[in-house]
Amino acid sequence: MTLKAIATDQAPAAIGPYSQGIAAPPFVFVSGQLGMDPGTGELVGPDLASQARQALENLKQILHASGCRLTDVVAVDVFLTDMGQFVEFNGIYSEFFTDHKPARAAIEVGALPKGGVVEIKCIACRP
Repeated sequence: MTLKAIATDQAPAAIGPYSQGIAAPPFVFVSGQLGMDPGTGELVGPDLASQARQALENLKQILHASGCRLTDVVAVDVFLTDMGQFVEFNGIYSEFFTDHKPARAAIEVGALPKGGVVEIKCIACRP
């Protein structure tokens, strides 16, 4: 099996020793995405709404760079610093995953890199 790192300037660069994503055909594994602006590498705002939308957009851009779309996603893992924001997150998430509903886990964590409030990673299957 040939592994290929996925990289795009349409999503933030990795902030550590990892790739934005890895293609391991037929799967694509997207690393956890924070709500960071691709141009500045900084969080887009302090609130869940702005960070969640940006994290999902970053995820989408990495998928596109790999030849996948959101409808190719088979599993999503969500990390929230406050599970009390779960309902709000679901509303934002459903803007990106409308009819297609991949398997998903949501986990509360004590902290995230850069002071983020949400991080999202996924696995997709190439068409």
